[in-house]
Amino acid sequence: ISRNLQLKLSSTEQSRVGNLHTSNAEAYELYLKGRFFWNKRTGESLKKSVDYFNQAIEKDPSYALAYVGLADAYIVIPYFSVGTAQDSYPKAKAAARRALEIDDRLAEAHTAMAAVLMNYDWNLQESNREFERAIELNPNYATAHHWYARENLIIMGQFDRALAEMRRAQELDPLSLIINANFGKAYFNARRYDEAIQQLRKTVEIDESFFVAHHYLGSAYAMKGNSIEALAEYQKARQLNPDDPHVVALLARHYAISGERDEAQRTLAQLKSMARERYVADYSIALVYAALDEKDQAFELLEKSYRDHTVDMLTLYYDPLIDNLRSDPRFADLQRRVGLK
Repeated sequence: ISRNLQLKLSSTEQSRVGNLHTSNAEAYELYLKGRFFWNKRTGESLKKSVDYFNQAIEKDPSYALAYVGLADAYIVIPYFSVGTAQDSYPKAKAAARRALEIDDRLAEAHTAMAAVLMNYDWNLQESNREFERAIELNPNYATAHHWYARENLIIMGQFDRALAEMRRAQELDPLSLIINANFGKAYFNARRYDEAIQQLRKTVEIDESFFVAHHYLGSAYAMKGNSIEALAEYQKARQLNPDDPHVVALLARHYAISGERDEAQRTLAQLKSMARERYVADYSIALVYAALDEKDQAFELLEKSYRDHTVDMLTLYYDPLIDNLRSDPRFADLQRRVGLK
């Protein structure tokens, strides 16, 4: 089983487990399974990865990489609507801290801590220091370059540097779906939509079933004004992962900006229905209200997102999908309170 799983792991994950950090074969195999499901990047696969990382820790409580895996899972869970930041990030921080206690020279552990410091503590300076330490310890760890670019450098407006870091991550792990997709998303956030589309098409060529690339591609087409292509990509993303609320929100937003208010309202009602059953990010719903030009409702939801200390607040700094809110004084006030410089 572990041999088959390793064949499906990205090159970075294979290099990561090349030095096992454990003499327990069962713990190692459970860790491999955790990484396999973590790489899939769906809500259900992330929950499975948490289970496998916890089982690996039970088999070997001194297995630092298993704690890193657990931290990494909790770090990305809020992005995929299967847990709140308030629930997930304290667990991520505790797991990353435990990994550092076991091995403070583990680049993977510093990377996880850097992500928590940025995404939940909103501490840009400390997060930058942790990312720089991780890259110093292991310049060939793709996720350190990937995550450093994904939030920190983009937020600082250092788009060229962010793209260079993404390119380095891709060179280190050329078949990683999430790195390839977020490389495209980095172009998108830099408002370089043609290059975003080109990179995201390449990602889809690697794996047609990776829903993240499809909804990123839909947004890139939407910002280009290519309505037909945008709708097709959003619908493909929803077909591949019908339970993802953010994709439903993007569809509703698409209908709103296309002048199909009735369809937008119908899809928004579906999104609100989902929110009664599971976690749906307030930011996702705010995107729809912003597109409907119902700004009071949008800001009410963004305020709630701020109070809940969600990772979505970082998105305010760069997301093209909310550009129509930027001229409102309430937008600058939100950014001021988040406090990033």
